[in-house]
Amino acid sequence: MAETGRLAAPAVRAALRYGAITAVALAAFAAVLLLAGKDPLRAYADTFSYTLANAYGFSELLVRMTPLLLTAVAVALPSRLGLINVGGEGQLYMGAWLASAGALLFPGLPRWQLLPLVALLGFAGGALWAAIPGVLRAARLVNETIATLLLNYVAPLIVSYFIFGPWRDAQGSAYPQSSAFAEAARLPSFFDTRVHGGLFIALGALVAYWLIMEKTRWGVDMRAIGGNPEAARRLGLPVAAWIVIALAIGGGFAGLAGMGEAMGIHGRLRQGLSPGYGFTGFLIAWLAGGRPLGILFMAFLFAIITSAGDTLQITQGLPYSAINLLLAMILFIVLARRPRKAGK
Repeated sequence: MAETGRLAAPAVRAALRYGAITAVALAAFAAVLLLAGKDPLRAYADTFSYTLANAYGFSELLVRMTPLLLTAVAVALPSRLGLINVGGEGQLYMGAWLASAGALLFPGLPRWQLLPLVALLGFAGGALWAAIPGVLRAARLVNETIATLLLNYVAPLIVSYFIFGPWRDAQGSAYPQSSAFAEAARLPSFFDTRVHGGLFIALGALVAYWLIMEKTRWGVDMRAIGGNPEAARRLGLPVAAWIVIALAIGGGFAGLAGMGEAMGIHGRLRQGLSPGYGFTGFLIAWLAGGRPLGILFMAFLFAIITSAGDTLQITQGLPYSAINLLLAMILFIVLARRPRKAGK
């Protein structure tokens, strides 16, 4: 019984912490709404009724939450080595691109073969894209923060080349997109909603991240490298190899997010595949401090907030930029609550 209490205590403290952050941010946002001449109680009531209290709205929360979980894990895992992966957006696009290549090249395969293939290719696309800055960082040539950030702008251009060129649907409209994928390549959906199998992949990735970091020797090695790379190197740990591996695995998770959007939502490769899931996932992982429970909570919270943006535009006449203001408030509240370390 005492052991159970010790295990539950951190989860309770984390829940209270994130709940307090949310409450303070919502109170500050209510003040902004009042200054703008809006009714904050009505705004929050509309958000609740159209998201949490509505079956369709709640299903859309899960749809938005799926890529956010994967892109957050893509940031959190390399961060345990002290690496900053800002490239989730580009890795998402490259995962979608390579998964789409598999779906378009092998449309005749049965579902039990094609679905694992596109999932593997989606992971590989993101992993290979993240391995590029990993190799550069391991060789001490380019900082991984800069490299991953700049590659975000290259990946959508590669996708655009293919959907405007060799993969463009000749039977479709003027809107550039690939041909529709075979039904065998589509992720299954549930209960007549857009919730698809990618949600279980995302939850599985979060559990795998927790198991790796907390229950394996790999996690111990990664934390040791993140704590003191030079000491880890002198102890014989392959620091350079771990840098490439950690970034590649993180990028693979972001690639799975792109695969899920292409195979679960759109059913084809499109130019505007992501509204910024990779960047939002970075913010989620940072606010959660890399903690799995925090990532789960923050992904759900951010899904509510971004869904609220669509609702409040209709019911309150608020511009969507007001939601960006709320996200910024959450960020600054977390910054204000973080203790300063001695000597920094």
